[in-house]
Amino acid sequence: MKFWAFFAMALFFTFSSAASDQTTDTATSSHAQSNIVQDSGSAPRTPVEAAEMRAEIMMARKDYSEAALAYQSILDKDPNNAELLNKIGIAYQQLGQSDLAEHYYRKAVRADKKSTHALNNLGTVEYSHARFGKAVKDYKRAIAIGGDDLAPVYSNLGYAYCGEKQFPLAMDAFGKALALDPTVFENKGTGGSIVQHRTAADQGTLYFMLAKSYAKTGDVEHAARYLKLARDDGYKNFMAAEKDPDFAKVIKDPQVQDVLHKRPAYEAQQNKPIAN
Repeated sequence: MKFWAFFAMALFFTFSSAASDQTTDTATSSHAQSNIVQDSGSAPRTPVEAAEMRAEIMMARKDYSEAALAYQSILDKDPNNAELLNKIGIAYQQLGQSDLAEHYYRKAVRADKKSTHALNNLGTVEYSHARFGKAVKDYKRAIAIGGDDLAPVYSNLGYAYCGEKQFPLAMDAFGKALALDPTVFENKGTGGSIVQHRTAADQGTLYFMLAKSYAKTGDVEHAARYLKLARDDGYKNFMAAEKDPDFAKVIKDPQVQDVLHKRPAYEAQQNKPIAN
C-alpha cells in the first residue's frame, strides 16, 4: 500500500483537462498554441499571456518541470503574484519535491493571506509528512476565508482528522464536503490550483468513514462501493455497518447487503489449502 498520494484537481485552469493519450495531448497543445497566434482581427497575446498558456499546456501534459520554468519566467516580472506562486508549488509537488512545493506555497500565503488555494495546498504538504495537526490548522484557515471551492478543502480536512484518529470530526468534514459537491471523492482532472488527497495511512478506516458519509446522504451506490473497499482493504469491523445508525438509510439495499454477506477476497485467499 502506498503511504501517501496526491492528485491535483482541475478546478480553475482555462481548459478542462488533458487525457493521458498522446493524441489528446497533441490536440490540446495544438488548440492552445493556435490561440496564442491570434488572427489579424484580434489583439495578439502579450508575452506574459503566451508564457502562461505554455505553462498550462505543460501542466496538462504532465510536463511539470517545464511548467515550473514557464511560470517562473512570469514570476520574475511579478514576484508577488500569489496565484503563480501557488501554481509553481503544485508543479513541484507533482514532481515529488515537497520542500520546494512548501516554499512556494508559503510565499503565496505571504503574498496573499487570503489565498484559500495556497493554504489548502500547504496543508497537503503538512499531511504528506504526517503533520496532521498543522494540516488541520491550514485547512481550517482556508475554510475560514471562504470561497466557492471549499468541497475539496473539507475533504482534505476529513483526511487530516482521520490521520489524527478524530473520526467524528472527520465524518463532519466529509459530510460538509459531500453537501457542497456529491462527486468530490471521484477522480477528476490532473492539474489545477487546488490539491486534494486520495489515499491515507489507514486506508481501510478511511474507506469505512467515506461509506458512512455517503450512507448518511442515502447514496446507496457510493456507500456500497466504499464499504466494499473497506472490506477488501482488510478493515475488520466492516460488519458494524449492520447496526450503525449512519447506515440506516441504505442498510437494506441489495448492494449493501451483498457487500456485507460476501466473504472478503483476502479471507478466501488465506483459507486456500496449501498444495503439497
